[in-house]
Amino acid sequence: MIIFFASSQQLFAQGIKGKVSNSSGEALPFASIYIRNTGDGVPANQNGEYEIKLKAGLYDVVAQFLGYATQVKTVEVKDTWATLDFQLEEQTYALQEVEVKTGQEDPALTIMRKAISKAKFHRLQVQEYSMMVYLKGTGKLTNAPFFLKKEIEKDGFKLNEAYTSESVSKIHFQQPNKVEETVISIRTSGDNNQTSPAPYIATSFYNPKINEAVSPLAPSAFAYYKFKYEGSFVENDVMINKIRVTPRSRGERVFEGHIYIIENIWAIHSLDLKTSLLGFQIGVQQLFQPVAENVWMPSTHTYTFGGKFFGFAGEFKYLASTREYDITLNPDLISETKIIDEKVEEVPQDIKLDKSLSTMEQMAQSDKLTRKDFRKLVNEYEKEALKEREDVEVISERTYKVDSLASKRSLSYWDSIRPVKLTEEEIRGYQRDDSLAVVEAAKESKVDSVARKARRKFQPLDVVTGGSYNFGGGRRLGFRNNLTKFSFNTVEGFKVGLGAYYRISSSEKMADSVSRHTRSLTFSPEFRYGFASKQSYGTLDIRRAITKEEMGLTFGATAGSYIYQFNGDNPIQEQVNALYSLLLRQNYMKLYEQDFAKAYLYHRVNDKVTYRSTFSYANRRELFNNTDYSFYNRPERVYTPNRPENVEATDVNFENSQALTFEGSLEWRPGMKYYIRNGRKRPIYESAPLVNLKYAKAFGGLLNSPNAANFDMVEANLEHFFNFGVSGKLNFNLTAGAFFNNSQVYFMDFKHFGGNRTIFANMGVADNFRFLDYYQYSTQSQYVSAIVHYQFRKFLLTQLPMLRFSGVRENIFFNYLKTAESPHYWEVGYSLDNLFRIFRLEMGAGFENSNYQRSGVRVGIASFINISMGD
Repeated sequence: MIIFFASSQQLFAQGIKGKVSNSSGEALPFASIYIRNTGDGVPANQNGEYEIKLKAGLYDVVAQFLGYATQVKTVEVKDTWATLDFQLEEQTYALQEVEVKTGQEDPALTIMRKAISKAKFHRLQVQEYSMMVYLKGTGKLTNAPFFLKKEIEKDGFKLNEAYTSESVSKIHFQQPNKVEETVISIRTSGDNNQTSPAPYIATSFYNPKINEAVSPLAPSAFAYYKFKYEGSFVENDVMINKIRVTPRSRGERVFEGHIYIIENIWAIHSLDLKTSLLGFQIGVQQLFQPVAENVWMPSTHTYTFGGKFFGFAGEFKYLASTREYDITLNPDLISETKIIDEKVEEVPQDIKLDKSLSTMEQMAQSDKLTRKDFRKLVNEYEKEALKEREDVEVISERTYKVDSLASKRSLSYWDSIRPVKLTEEEIRGYQRDDSLAVVEAAKESKVDSVARKARRKFQPLDVVTGGSYNFGGGRRLGFRNNLTKFSFNTVEGFKVGLGAYYRISSSEKMADSVSRHTRSLTFSPEFRYGFASKQSYGTLDIRRAITKEEMGLTFGATAGSYIYQFNGDNPIQEQVNALYSLLLRQNYMKLYEQDFAKAYLYHRVNDKVTYRSTFSYANRRELFNNTDYSFYNRPERVYTPNRPENVEATDVNFENSQALTFEGSLEWRPGMKYYIRNGRKRPIYESAPLVNLKYAKAFGGLLNSPNAANFDMVEANLEHFFNFGVSGKLNFNLTAGAFFNNSQVYFMDFKHFGGNRTIFANMGVADNFRFLDYYQYSTQSQYVSAIVHYQFRKFLLTQLPMLRFSGVRENIFFNYLKTAESPHYWEVGYSLDNLFRIFRLEMGAGFENSNYQRSGVRVGIASFINISMGD
């Protein structure tokens, strides 16, 4: 045993270490150290320091750093650490001799045209690979609002101190987009969050986009970038061209910097680019190494993030080092084809595609092709390969596993496996947070032991703010957030509400161990009381829900006596109406009451198709204002009656009525795509348009009443968007419908449109009108509406690079409505989006035919923020 441990210590206590700097002695952070004899390497840390463990022997060591000449040294490793420092000289670039002629183009253009034509080839040429990845993320909070600094320190965070996370993972990739990742070890300072390197190393610049930013090798790259040749150099008998990448319009979603292209094979050698997102600056550096003949793959990735947000400022760096590549080449894409740029090079007459041959035969037999023909062949090959897949709707598949010992590895383990030497600052951060973690773990252990002894006890405030209580066996009692049910309207005056639920649920895993089969039965009572009307209302909903993989089935019944807005989509929120009523004496909410019973069935057949149906009986009554109270007491402004003004409605439409109705709707998302995460198939809803079809019928003849509703109504709706590269995004919402039988239609049965008379904009940019009155054009006839919204990358104010870099977007919108009885109503407007990365400010006006009606300003949430308003 003594001999074994002695030999082990000798094995792991030898190798090379040193520092990489420039000729002035300045450290070169994250320089690459590559061992030719083993085909392995490590990156230096941010201080340029590195160390790599090696067995005894002679090694050729290569030091590389972007912009500097590669240096090779030979070193002998004995039984101790060998020190090997590098001082790199700035790279000397040779310029091509170009005969100056009028209209002579920059050599970078033909280099990039060839590189773009081969981008997809390089992305597809590796059929499958696996590798080990080390990822280290180091972040600093460099500033915070002065009034929060003490609170941040109480939580254990300090300004300008490093917080580090590390992980080692094995990643396996298979075309077209399948990634399996196994996390072998994780170590973090600060919160103990899982760290995955896949998002950082799976992105390829051979793709048209990198996180929505246009790649310099995208087919449309020349529309977004200018390229300039800055020289070339020879390294290991390979010529590498340095190309400056400059956006035609600086700002978000485009890169700027340098990309280095290998001559003849037109692959990436390295790159140093930067971009921005929502005002945050992002830097990307990648260094590639040969892993097979004419096949280069990244060995080192460096990402930097920095920016400010509401007084907070931070700097974050991520370093990913890939090792132990095991690759399988695509047998169809092994042959190298010489690319001819037909714009500047002469094309021999015998170089053309033979359409009588298959795509693979053409590629195998063509040693020379024009760049356009080569791109056409690779595109055809990809299409044919995709057609052979069984599930063409799945665009990506990710499997993420964490080894059971990943977070339990010892410090000695990390010291043996870590390819990047920690800096002194990072070591201090680990020491600080390891000691804090011991204290926090003791606290959590104490809290957990107390929690295990007793279930959550009833708290009186839970009735107002919401809370739930688990009784075990899938039984749960809870209160809704009833604070939001306190409001004011002119019918009820000040009103209060109370909502609760009792749920019994069960869940079991399916045979595939990924999907679940869940069932639940929920009882939901609702109560409200108005102090001015002295009227109480209540309902009870009993709902059964079943989900199994993509399928979801919900059915139940609701009954009671309650108060509703005429527009069942609730166009004005209760608190907003209360605010306008009490402060401005404007009562936009219009209400009616009904005694009703309703049965419903909602069936999600799969993620593409959902249908809903309801069958109900209701006895509806008109309501009137019961209070004149307001904080605003000027005599020139009075509350409007609770009966809405409308161009079609008469007194008959507001009479007390009965209705026996059926409503059915179908939602369809044709062509929707999916991704798979840990074996579970998940829909990408934005990948397909949403088609809505609706039919409603009131059976007046079945009720023995002269005031029974009797009508038939159909409606079709289409919602979708189009992205025009990074230049803009078009959202649209188109609706058309008609009452083909309107024998007796009451106002609550009219088709109502999404109006708005407040300064608060709706959440969705293509959901509602901006200035339309809530009920003025509600109809019982034919109607058509269109809501269109376009977001520019660069328009008026965003011509200024400063605003584009801050993340501000400019939008225009056009909305249109026409019914059989209304004039042509239309709105046009302009908005500033992503203000302070949170807000949206809209300005516009509404018109009837050519006559101005009203205008205003609307304030909302930035369009990129999606907020679910469900329970």
